Amino acid sequence: MTTAVIVDAIRTASGRGKPGGALSGTHPVDLMGTVLASLLERNGLESTLIDDVLIGCVTQVGEQSTNVARNSVLAAGFDESIPATTIDRQCGSSQQAAHFGAQGIIAGAYDIVIAGGVESMSRQPLGSASIGKDYLGTRIHARYPDGLVNQGISAELIAAKWGFTREQLDEFSALSHQRAAAAATDGFFESSIVPINVRSAEGTESLHTVDETVRAGTTTAKLGTLLPAFYDEAMAARFPQLNWSVTPGNSSPLTDAASAVLIMSEEKALQLGLTPRARFHSFTVVGDDPLYMLTGPIPATHKILQRSGLSFSDLDAYEVNEAFASVPLAWAQEFDADPEKLNPRGGAIALGHAVGSSGTRLLGTLLAQLEATGGRYGLQTMCEGGGMANALIIERL
Repeated sequence: MTTAVIVDAIRTASGRGKPGGALSGTHPVDLMGTVLASLLERNGLESTLIDDVLIGCVTQVGEQSTNVARNSVLAAGFDESIPATTIDRQCGSSQQAAHFGAQGIIAGAYDIVIAGGVESMSRQPLGSASIGKDYLGTRIHARYPDGLVNQGISAELIAAKWGFTREQLDEFSALSHQRAAAAATDGFFESSIVPINVRSAEGTESLHTVDETVRAGTTTAKLGTLLPAFYDEAMAARFPQLNWSVTPGNSSPLTDAASAVLIMSEEKALQLGLTPRARFHSFTVVGDDPLYMLTGPIPATHKILQRSGLSFSDLDAYEVNEAFASVPLAWAQEFDADPEKLNPRGGAIALGHAVGSSGTRLLGTLLAQLEATGGRYGLQTMCEGGGMANALIIERL
């Protein structure tokens, strides 16, 4: 069977996803195009070798509409013969892109694929694709007559069900910032970050190379001063068990970013004189309760362990996306996970969650962590809007 391998993984540094953020002046097509061009340049490849480009993006309207993947390929200067498509599996969009790319190689449909993702949340705010529209339809309303809820309420439901206190959520979040800051100080991210030329409101140009969302001085005490972000009287009446402990500080911030991984068959990598860094071992994707919505990583992990033949103790690192602190905490409690192996370089609460880009950002972090520690197997999983989750296991080479 053909083996799919990762040859390289790169990303931009994060920018705050609001006006004035470091990347808010950069068009998402230019952001993704810069990453794609850098990926080829770093690996000495001609674009004509690429069979397909698969890009995740959630808010596919405005500047991110009309197949942002194809537009980014053209912006990167790739040959016009190179196709591209845009994928939406909500927060797991670029992880799904990596799954599809690697699966295509294993199936023999591709030799070389780029999978990645982009999201400019400052320029295309989350939810702007459905403003003024009912995106559920009558049949879903009939199936769930009490109504579904937004992700913030889902995060509150998880915190209540698993019994997490506000202090536990804030402690986990402060640790995410501390770990990300330490990783940056140690130079852990330097080899994977692509510099982006940005212009300030005053017209000054500079290179953006440092994650803008990381707050090195964050403490549990400081986070404890923030007010709940999703309190709603109607929801409080419907769910009296909620403690209203989810705040902006224990949630992932709005973020601008792009990321990409270079995937190819192991045979092709060796033919080109490139070094495979890890192989794709196992994949899965699941649906889950759309009310709790964010618990999907739990059944996804159970399923991928069954499919892979590995045990949880075989895993040397796990990246569980920190959409909200309650999500990885519930996952860790379910599997009695080693906290030192969970998001050891910080997670989305610190590094940001540019939703379409986060999957391949996590994949790059997981790969680098296995290389830094000599670990063999790494698990990546992330919750997704509507109650879904992808899970992926890679094996370091």
